[in-house]
Amino acid sequence: MKAGEKNLLIFIAVVVGFMLVYRGYQEFTDPDPGIPFYTTASPELKREAEALYKRLKCSKCHALWMVRNMMANVPAPALDGIGSLRSEEWFYRYLSAENPQSILPSRLRPEYRMPSYAHLPEKERRLLAAYLASLKVEDWYLEETRKAEYEKLTGKPYVPKSDE
Repeated sequence: MKAGEKNLLIFIAVVVGFMLVYRGYQEFTDPDPGIPFYTTASPELKREAEALYKRLKCSKCHALWMVRNMMANVPAPALDGIGSLRSEEWFYRYLSAENPQSILPSRLRPEYRMPSYAHLPEKERRLLAAYLASLKVEDWYLEETRKAEYEKLTGKPYVPKSDE
């Protein structure tokens, strides 16, 4: 091996070693914050609502981290953290509307748009509304959730509100 080749090999080894040490340092100083989603629902509400979620086949269109099929590709917004964006009363009105798109317009194809659940018993609509409102997201992740919801619903880039 020639001297130039040896020097180049040493240089590459030093750079790769530095990169590995730096990456390890980053992971040590910036630990993974974990899953940002949580629910404030009682175990009973969670159990009943998840059974209703499954019965209504909500997972055909929506992802929910606690009831997720990792192989499914869903067309509608994820429900993770949605309770940090909307109130229980808003969810109840939305689920009770004859035409949910009159409350929240959708850019999805008609077969994927939110169906009306006005035909469900009031108790079931209230149960779903309470559960959806309980699906929270940590504050540090909320801005990303708002951005994704806005861009998916409008097709426009999200511009955060400035604090003036």
